[in-house]
Amino acid sequence: MPPPLPRPTGDVPAPRQERGHVRTWTPQGPLDVRRTLMPLRRGPADPAFRIDADGTVWRASRTPAGAGTLRLRGSSAALEAEAWGPGAQWLLDALPALLGADDDPSAFTPRHRVVHTAHRRHPGLRLTRTGLVLEALIPSVLEQKVTTAEAYRAWRLLLFQHGEPAPGPRADRMRVMPDAQGWARVPSWDWHCAGVDDKRASTIMRAVRLGARLDALTSLPAEEAGTRMQSVPGIGPWTAAETLQRSHGAPDAVTVGDLHLPHHIGYALTGARRSDDATMLDLLAPYAGQRHRAARLIVMAAPSPPRHGPRLAPNPPTRHS
Repeated sequence: MPPPLPRPTGDVPAPRQERGHVRTWTPQGPLDVRRTLMPLRRGPADPAFRIDADGTVWRASRTPAGAGTLRLRGSSAALEAEAWGPGAQWLLDALPALLGADDDPSAFTPRHRVVHTAHRRHPGLRLTRTGLVLEALIPSVLEQKVTTAEAYRAWRLLLFQHGEPAPGPRADRMRVMPDAQGWARVPSWDWHCAGVDDKRASTIMRAVRLGARLDALTSLPAEEAGTRMQSVPGIGPWTAAETLQRSHGAPDAVTVGDLHLPHHIGYALTGARRSDDATMLDLLAPYAGQRHRAARLIVMAAPSPPRHGPRLAPNPPTRHS
């Protein structure tokens, strides 16, 4: 009987990972990658957006060319982007717009002290432009009239159940959202288990039936795109603004109809604890053309008003007979 083979010693090399498509890009002027891209993250456990401890950003997307994963690392002096999947080249081509190359912060003039302070402290903030309307629209619909925790949970569950593993080295931990046909196949019970009511699910179904026609709105000016978007039942000014801020990088797409934003802006600029949309729009009027940028800076720099009661607790779904 031959002697047993010796057991290997030392470190076992990790499996070799396939190299993706690579692009190096240097932005003009300061750029804060994390703050610029943070509006694309739907909660700290978003399966489509992750940030490593070293600042590396991962993003999984459903592009017109198919699923893709983008990894960003480096500094604003030299950013290295690597992408995997059928949508890899599309993601690399769209990289400058994603990182705010189309944004013009020089058009912005602070009119309040708190805004001036935030603008000075965060010179690298840019408005991202993904060029993907449906990708921004669906999670915005999920966020309609529910707590952020409920919306983030729904997005996470639906992506893990019905999305596909992200191409590249994060396939085990990240997901790409379903395509239009995949969303259309989500059964009613899965919507219910994710805490999504019939109204929001129906709105998403109407949107995915339009599919590429909605994504084509990225070629239109933000105002016109928003008007056409709102012709879809269930999509109002709040959802349109939240979508345009991401898909178009629209600097004036201020969110109206939000439960908290008017109070936050009113408290920061006047000290009043309670405000409404009309008051918020009056306060942001000096920033016409740049109201979304002003609102972002205010939210980043100023505290929200004190809460009057405990946070709402979401109710778990229950099966109905």
